[in-house]
Amino acid sequence: MSPRVAGKPHVQKRRVPLWDNARWIAITLVVTGHAILKLIDQSNVGYETYLFIYAFHVPLFVAVSGYFARSSPPGTRQLHRLLTDVVFPYIIFESIWTVIRWLLGGPFWPDFSTASWTLWFLVALLIWRLMLPFLVLLRYPLLISVLISLGSGYVASIDASFSLSRALGLLPFFVFGWKLRQWQLTPRWLGLRAAIVWRWRIGALTLFTVLFGVIVLNIEVLRSLKVRRFLLYNEAYPVFGYDAYWAGGIRLGLMLLAFALIVAFLLLVPRRTTWFTAFGSATMYIYLLHSFLLFPLRESGVLAGPQPAWVLPGLLLLSVLISIVLSLPVVRKVFRPLVEPRARWMFRKHARTDTGTIVLPPLGPSGAMPAVPEPPPGDAPPAEAR
Repeated sequence: MSPRVAGKPHVQKRRVPLWDNARWIAITLVVTGHAILKLIDQSNVGYETYLFIYAFHVPLFVAVSGYFARSSPPGTRQLHRLLTDVVFPYIIFESIWTVIRWLLGGPFWPDFSTASWTLWFLVALLIWRLMLPFLVLLRYPLLISVLISLGSGYVASIDASFSLSRALGLLPFFVFGWKLRQWQLTPRWLGLRAAIVWRWRIGALTLFTVLFGVIVLNIEVLRSLKVRRFLLYNEAYPVFGYDAYWAGGIRLGLMLLAFALIVAFLLLVPRRTTWFTAFGSATMYIYLLHSFLLFPLRESGVLAGPQPAWVLPGLLLLSVLISIVLSLPVVRKVFRPLVEPRARWMFRKHARTDTGTIVLPPLGPSGAMPAVPEPPPGDAPPAEAR
């Protein structure tokens, strides 16, 4: 913790339950999506559930991270946190997966340019955090990020190397999350009366109900159209058979739907403290560790072929249990050196100097640019967005 500035009172950051609740539910949906993946080929019900979750859960998780991102040019402290919260965990867990593949009979071939399974998010998060200060200098950062996402889908050479395809494809949701904070919607929402809140929530429930109904009634069509490939944002359109000029329109439609679903989800999230609110600060632990618990199920073949009807609800329940267990303080204490490595021995002493912060000079009166507001000292940012 940085020392207090002399003469200034220490401001205790207050966590907002709404966002801790949203973080934990979002990461639990991520675990759920990974848990049921093996069921989608043999079960329409499994595929319907998968498409419903994937229509919004990854964009939601990205948007929540963007909500807490800083848009100012990174100073020494921010660069330090990028290393300890993003770069170092990526190197650690990518190395672990390399060893696991080798122990299972594969070649020992460290390849840090290609992220293993869930680790793509760390690389993409690094790219988003570095891009945001440049995007906010532009007049329409959200629109520009949408154009970048749509355009990147036409370039087949933009692939999974350094998670670039997903970083560019999902960039609009990161910027959208940042914009939600600039619009100051949270205090307005928290200040509404319960009667008004439930009117909005009924609308949100209606949207999700209609979405699930459309998926169920058109599941075979959606399967044949390869909608799932669009929802992953990790491939160019021509790679999975969409080489027509209008392919970007499908991504745009799904993106606009995801924007609406993100807002609808946040409307449904409890505004007050719940039994899982405290788990909201453990999202990165859940994200990085749940893949090790699901790995045996995915690779052992136990979920191959048709499954009994109870398997799907069983996996949904298992996903919630995994998310709860990985949120426990004992898990965070044991795995903190891997998930949140401080690595103080790698840094120079007294590295935080006045020259370590980039300062943009103000423009003249004829071209003055309004300052981009930073997140106020409200709820503390999660590990994945600090």
